[in-house]
Amino acid sequence: MKNPLKEKLENGKSVLGSFLGIYSPPLVEMIGYAGYDFVVIDDEHGAFSTTELEDMIRTADSVDLVPIVRVSYDQSSVQKALDRGALGIQVPMINTKEEAEEAVEKAKYPPRGRRGAAYSHRAAHYGKEKGKKFLDESDEEILVIPHIETLEAAENFHEIINVEGIDFPFIGTTDLSVNMGYKEEGPNHLEVRKVVERIYKEAKERNIKIGTVANDAIGANNAYDKGASYVGIVAINVITNALGDVLQSTNK
Repeated sequence: MKNPLKEKLENGKSVLGSFLGIYSPPLVEMIGYAGYDFVVIDDEHGAFSTTELEDMIRTADSVDLVPIVRVSYDQSSVQKALDRGALGIQVPMINTKEEAEEAVEKAKYPPRGRRGAAYSHRAAHYGKEKGKKFLDESDEEILVIPHIETLEAAENFHEIINVEGIDFPFIGTTDLSVNMGYKEEGPNHLEVRKVVERIYKEAKERNIKIGTVANDAIGANNAYDKGASYVGIVAINVITNALGDVLQSTNK
């Protein structure tokens, strides 16, 4: 098991992916054919059955997209995503060192964590891969990415990123702005931008990679300029905006 996304990041490359919260294997294929590095299958806000989640991951594999799953808050969400073949998890609402440690424990096998071991699932090639080699490679290659999306998380940033097994943090700017009380202004509010800049600064000082979300190419380039290495574009926003642009530009 090798995670090409992890390898790219470790080699200092920036990567671009797409968040997808609707069940659509053809759209996953299109994202892959377009040349993106990864897809984040949104099992926090999206509506997926376990079978649909596996279909999306299988499709990502078929077009050389690294499948990442943004999981929900329970143990089984992590277990099922990884057993289906996800090569990383994004974990929402990680606010403390203890919560970061819990996320790692859910994703890693004993003795590092408490992920349940089995070999009959897709990630283990339905029993073809098994034993110490499979378990150790899974622990090494699967990305664990905590979301920093509250003021509490920002204040505990240095403790969260120092937890063994955490690969890098992800700034959730929308949730951060809502949790800070700026529902109307959103991520562009000055106080939110100050917190985000502080996170980027600390990450740079500690030589920590960082991820975030963007709505378009301008937002992605701004994130890279600030120091992000891992940026996810929201696919539905891209589609919605493109549909609106066509409508506005059409004489009817």
